[in-house]
Amino acid sequence: MATITVKKLADDRFEVSVEDQTSTTHQVTVSPQYAKKLMGNRASIDVLIYDSFEFLLAREPNTSILRNFDLSLIAQYFPEYERSID
Repeated sequence: MATITVKKLADDRFEVSVEDQTSTTHQVTVSPQYAKKLMGNRASIDVLIYDSFEFLLAREPNTSILRNFDLSLIAQYFPEYERSID
């Protein structure tokens, strides 16, 4: 099972490390508006990022996850993302 570490770089930018057979690092941006749409006030953006990577890792290996992306892009690849993350 992969280990996910989320590090806040700025209010809207995060670095995510995934330790698995092959370790990867990802730069993720997320607007506060999009985070609020998905999580409301239930959790921090860090938790949203972590949960989003769990969602992705259930569907693809960490080596297939884009190295730089905006969190909203996940819904373009996986239409069920927004429904399953909230």
